[in-house]
Amino acid sequence: MVKRRVMFNFSSEPMSEPIIYNVGHQFNVVTNIHRASVTEDQGWVILDLEGEEKDIEDAITWVTSKGVRVDPVEGWPEP
Repeated sequence: MVKRRVMFNFSSEPMSEPIIYNVGHQFNVVTNIHRASVTEDQGWVILDLEGEEKDIEDAITWVTSKGVRVDPVEGWPEP
């Protein structure tokens, strides 16, 4: 298993799906939220994704297809 720390950036488009919940259940990836900020206009979440590398990659591909920008987090306390 591997662990990757990423940031999800949500736009002003309303989300009708529970993105983080679905990552855990659809892709067998464990999520651990470290920080988040959400307003009516935008939001971001810093979280760890833990699982098999392919499952994490598939989850990130799916999240980006939903309009969420996913960026790696460097220099923050390592997972």
